[in-house]
Amino acid sequence: MNKAKLMVFEGQGKVMSLQEQIIPALNAGEILIKNRYTSICGSDLHTYCGLRQEKVPTVLGHEIVGEILSFSADHQQTDYLGNKLNIGDRVTWSIFSSDPDSELAKAGMPQKGTDLFKYGHAQVTANDALHGGLSTHCILKRGTAVLGISKEIPLPVAAIINCAVATVAGGLRLAGNLHNKKVLITGSGLLGMVCAAMCKDAGAKIIHVADINPQRLEQAHAFAADETHLLTDPAVQLPAGIDVAFDMSGAPDAMEQGIQALGIGGTAVWIGAVFKTRKVQIDAESVIRRLIAIKGLHNYNFEDFVYAVDFINRNHQAFPFHEVVSKEFILSDTNEAFQYAVTHKPLRVGINLTQQ
Repeated sequence: MNKAKLMVFEGQGKVMSLQEQIIPALNAGEILIKNRYTSICGSDLHTYCGLRQEKVPTVLGHEIVGEILSFSADHQQTDYLGNKLNIGDRVTWSIFSSDPDSELAKAGMPQKGTDLFKYGHAQVTANDALHGGLSTHCILKRGTAVLGISKEIPLPVAAIINCAVATVAGGLRLAGNLHNKKVLITGSGLLGMVCAAMCKDAGAKIIHVADINPQRLEQAHAFAADETHLLTDPAVQLPAGIDVAFDMSGAPDAMEQGIQALGIGGTAVWIGAVFKTRKVQIDAESVIRRLIAIKGLHNYNFEDFVYAVDFINRNHQAFPFHEVVSKEFILSDTNEAFQYAVTHKPLRVGINLTQQ
């Protein structure tokens, strides 16, 4: 019988083990995927380091790209947009599935819908283990948005679409029309880099990027940052009159500085604060008098996902996305990959599954 290999995480400080599982028969509406590439996301590192808790054992990894091996008998063999899917097609998929008929899904928030399932975050069981990127295979559940993508997009670039790129696409949706706008982005990790590129593509007038890491700020220029600001410099002053301030860092200081930089009618979009930290301090009177809007985003909806795929299709060569993954490993070397990511803090480390 066909088997899959998977790297199983059992808790902070424990070595992940390479295991085998029989590939089960598909349930209604499911697709069997051969994983081709996975990148290690910040949330994977948070789980690995004990900053967030998941039910274990689990298979980490949700930034995944793969190719179709088979469909369940009842599957219509089309993607989210209704395009025909075939065996061997390369696809990306939403990092979650949920009930499309639920109230929140119908309201444009499927990432908060009922029967929510998140890839790379679920517990391994005897009958349900193939739901993470650190595995040779993945089974896509009913209620997952699946989109076909071109094989011309490099695998490391394709892998980041369904998390980093789609999340930033959701941020741009909340921000509204960016044409001729002044933008501030705090946090120049992968989300910040993608945000700068997306804002440029959306017609932003000027893009400021602020961070505590000078190397990241230098790299941000290649992703369309017009001006960069080193937040550890006591003399640094962030620009005033900003139209949209995106925070990708999750740092309360950065979110507070972003609010202060906004001009009248400005909008703050907060994405990075997905871990416990101190509470943000805001001058409510100033927010009211300046007509400031504060919007939060967790994950993304399916329209954001479609936007992300389109953006990468048009721009994967316009910006240096091929440099995002600084080092690759194979599945059996996953422990070394995580140690490298924790020690060196690159934008992304990749797990190349084509070599398994």
